[in-house]
Amino acid sequence: MKKEISLEGKRILITGGATGLGYGIAAECKDCGAEVIIAGRRRELLEKAAAGLGVSWFRLDLTDDGGIPAAAGELRKRFGPVDGLVNNAGIQNNKEALDYSVDEFRTLFETNVFGAYALTKEIAAGMLERKSGSIVFISSAAAHMGLTKNLPYSGTKGALSAMCRALASEFSPKGVRVNAIAPGWIETDLVKVSLERVPERRALVERRSMLGRLGTPKDIGMAAVFLLSDASAYITAMELKVDGGTTISL
Repeated sequence: MKKEISLEGKRILITGGATGLGYGIAAECKDCGAEVIIAGRRRELLEKAAAGLGVSWFRLDLTDDGGIPAAAGELRKRFGPVDGLVNNAGIQNNKEALDYSVDEFRTLFETNVFGAYALTKEIAAGMLERKSGSIVFISSAAAHMGLTKNLPYSGTKGALSAMCRALASEFSPKGVRVNAIAPGWIETDLVKVSLERVPERRALVERRSMLGRLGTPKDIGMAAVFLLSDASAYITAMELKVDGGTTISL
């Protein structure tokens, strides 16, 4: 399996790769031999993360629908074809369900869902031409639980889970696998801020985890490597829960 789990010779693009889960995924992909490109909006964070990881970076704004095709073309020109895409970039906003404005709701969907689709559309076209590739969506345990103060975020992650299965049904017969990872609560800056907004949730999460702890970005990174590699060559349309058993615990 050492040969199959290796990402040697594969070029992997990771959105939101400068921080949090994306950084952890990038680190594990790099460790397994991939040529890694991290993408995001904030140049300073990208440069710092890329230097620390020893990977390449590319500025990409997923909220700029009209600019994504041109950006994808520039990415291909600079780096070449992409073998693996990790749609990780996302935002959230914790409020009572009835306190969200329509614009706040729309903003989460524009980044977490529409942006992910627009980029996938561009990258998948090349994969389908080559009849080879792996796409991974980072969903969330929130898609499978009734979380308070997380309505639009939960909705966006549920949408990604459904998109994964729908895309897999079209792409897999043509050689491109599509899977998703549903992380539980992972110790990232984003999650720490979220838990600070709802202090009682941390104790609840730790109690519900069968492993008694929050996860780490490395946990998600290792799962992503598996789904991007040939070790998962017969796996598609699946959502891998990496949540310490939280979503099924009592």
